[in-house]
Amino acid sequence: MYQRRPVGRRHATSSIGRVSPTEGGAAVNVPVVVSGATVLEKIPDKNIRIIYASIFLLGVAYGVPIALSSLLLSRRGFTKGDIGTLAAFFAGGIVALSLPMGAIIKRFSARRTLALSLLGYALTVGSFPFVRSYPQFAAVRVFDGMCSVGIWVACETILLSRADKRYKAFVVSLYAIAMGLGYVVGPIMAHVIAHFTEMEYAFVAAGIVSVCAGLLVMARLDADVPDTHHAHVVASSEGPSAEQDASESKAPYRAASFAPQPATSGLALLSRIRTSCFATFAYGYFQASVVLFLPLYLIEAKGIAESRTILVPAFFAAGMLALSNFTARFGDRHGHLLLMRVLGAVGTLMVLGFVWIDSFYAMCAAVFVAGSTLASISPVSLALQGAVVAPPDYSRANAIYNTFYAAGMLLGPIISGAIFSRTGGVPMLLHLALLWAAFVLFATIFRADDPTWRTPSQRPATA
Repeated sequence: MYQRRPVGRRHATSSIGRVSPTEGGAAVNVPVVVSGATVLEKIPDKNIRIIYASIFLLGVAYGVPIALSSLLLSRRGFTKGDIGTLAAFFAGGIVALSLPMGAIIKRFSARRTLALSLLGYALTVGSFPFVRSYPQFAAVRVFDGMCSVGIWVACETILLSRADKRYKAFVVSLYAIAMGLGYVVGPIMAHVIAHFTEMEYAFVAAGIVSVCAGLLVMARLDADVPDTHHAHVVASSEGPSAEQDASESKAPYRAASFAPQPATSGLALLSRIRTSCFATFAYGYFQASVVLFLPLYLIEAKGIAESRTILVPAFFAAGMLALSNFTARFGDRHGHLLLMRVLGAVGTLMVLGFVWIDSFYAMCAAVFVAGSTLASISPVSLALQGAVVAPPDYSRANAIYNTFYAAGMLLGPIISGAIFSRTGGVPMLLHLALLWAAFVLFATIFRADDPTWRTPSQRPATA
C-alpha cells in the first residue's frame, strides 16, 4: 500500500510559504497550499508511506480481536458485564503510559518505540486465546493498551515531523484511512480463518501480521528527524525539494524554522493544543459509548433486529473512509479549527437524529453522516496540533493528546452505561449530543488557537 517509488521532481511554481508582516513587525510564515500538487508531490517522503503500510497491517491485526474477542470470551463463560469491563482495562493501559510516552520517545526515538510496540502488540494479541482467568485477560488488555499508545504516539510523531506544513491534515487523513482499511480486512481475515479452522488461530495470525509491521519499520524506516529540523525541509532524501531552490526572500522563514526552541512546560503545551485535546476526548468518549450501547438502543427502542444492527458500525466506518480525505484537504486550505466546528455541529444534529429516526435505512444514513463528520474530526485535530506545536514538542504533545483520547474511552462507557441503565437510551444519546455541542462552543471561543484565523487587522497581506 502506497509503495510506488517517490519522485524527486520539483514543483516549479510552488513555494513553501510567504513571509508576511504582523503588527509587531515579526516575520510569520503563512503556508501556501498548491492546488495542483499530486499525492506524491504532497508526500515525497518514503517514511510516511512506510507508516501507512505498517498502520494498515496494524489495522488488520486490530480487526481480528474486534471481530472475535467477544465470541471467544463468551465461549469461555464470561458475562456481558465482564466483557464490557475489560474495555476499561484497555483504556487504563493507554492512560498509564500516555504521558510517559513522550519522554520514552525522546529517550529511545520514535522509530524504536514504534517497532517495539508493534512487536509487543503481536505478543499480546497472539497470547489472547491462551489465557483463561479474568485477571489474566485484564492484564493482557492493560498491556494491549500500553502497546497501542506507543504505536499511536510514535506514528503521529513521525508523521507530523515529516509532513509538509501545507498538507498535514491530508497526510494524517491517509493515515486514518490506512488503519480503517485494515479494520475492514481484519474481520474478513478472522471470518475466513474461523470458518476453516479454530478461531484461536486467527489471533495467532493477527500476531504474525503485527510482527510483519514491526519488521517493516525496523528494516525500512529512517532515523527520526532531528528536533530542530523543520519537517518538510527534510521530507525527501531521494530528490531535490522546492525549499532547496527557494529565493533569498525566504531567509527569514528558514531562520525561524531552524532556530532552537526553548523547552515548553506541560501546561503551556496543553494550552496550545486544548481544542485538539477536547476534540479527541469527545471522540473517544463518543466512540466507546456508541459501539457498546447504540446497538442495544436500536434493539430496545426502535425494534430493529439484532442481526441488522451488526451493519450499523459499518456505515459509521464507511462515512469516515468516504469523506475524511476530502475534509482534510478542506482543512489544510481553509483552516482546521473552522472545519472542526462545522463537522462537530453537523455531527451533533446527526446524534440528535438517532432519537427521532425510526426507519432503519434512515438511521444508517444518519450513522454514515455521523461517521463522515465526527470521525473526520480526529485527523483534522491532529493536523491542527502539528500546526501549533514546535517539532521538538511533537512527542510530548501527542502523548497529552492520546491521554485525553484514552480518558474519553475510559469515562464514556461508564457514564453512558449508567445513564442508559437508569434513565434509558434517549437521555444517553442527548448527553452525547450535548458533549459535541460543548466542543463546538469551546472551539468557537478559542477559535484564535488556529494559526489560520486572524482578525481583519492581523490577516496577512496577499501579494
